[in-house]
Amino acid sequence: MIGYHFNINRDSATSILLLIFMLLCTPGSSMAVTKRDADMAYRRGDYQHAIASYQNLLKQRKSADIYYNLGNAYYRSDSITMAILAYERASLLSPGDKDIRYNLQFARSKTIDKLTSDSEVVFTTWYRSLVNFTTADIWALISIVSIILAFIHLLVYFFVPQLVWRKVGFFGGVLFILVFALSTLFAWSQHKALAEGKGAIIMAPSVNVKSTPVQNSEDSFILHEGTRVDVTDSSMKTWRGIRLPDGREGWMPASQLEMI
Repeated sequence: MIGYHFNINRDSATSILLLIFMLLCTPGSSMAVTKRDADMAYRRGDYQHAIASYQNLLKQRKSADIYYNLGNAYYRSDSITMAILAYERASLLSPGDKDIRYNLQFARSKTIDKLTSDSEVVFTTWYRSLVNFTTADIWALISIVSIILAFIHLLVYFFVPQLVWRKVGFFGGVLFILVFALSTLFAWSQHKALAEGKGAIIMAPSVNVKSTPVQNSEDSFILHEGTRVDVTDSSMKTWRGIRLPDGREGWMPASQLEMI
């Protein structure tokens, strides 16, 4: 049997450790340089370079901040539809961000289709606004902190003999349990919306929305690029059932829209 023996001296070991350290550090430093490069390209007006850099960043991790910057770069390069798509994705990750919402509404104002939403119950509007007040991660953090505080207050209620402190422990425990329940519900609602991903943006210049998923079927209405729709049926490979904010429904080719 042939044996191989390796005699590694101290200098060789140091070189190997240095090489491993450089390899481990490369992805993070490369990403930081790419982000800085993208921001610099945007500031000097090289929007195509910025777009390419932000897209490369998004392949590594999804971030509302990067989607927002990507949307700005698309908007500056007069790609309104792509800007709307990027802003929508940013809003999905950070629904409470006012800057994202403002830029999204501003970009939508440049589209052809001006759609109004169905009237909804005031409570539904209020609930959605509350859920989207902050991100799912923040709601989850609030949930964890509140259950810990609830536990501490209940310990005070059960083990502290003074009546005043027992009242504080009881009512504080009930309050934080309520906060825990609501914040958990809000975090779950946001995660569900993110996982379902029913929103989509029309990418084609114009689309004849059909009454049935057949090419020669009757046209129901026309939509233009940049319009947001909700996908109601994705069971077919080449067709998607859609619904508009005003309640109209129809079918359109899957290739002419992009999921948010």
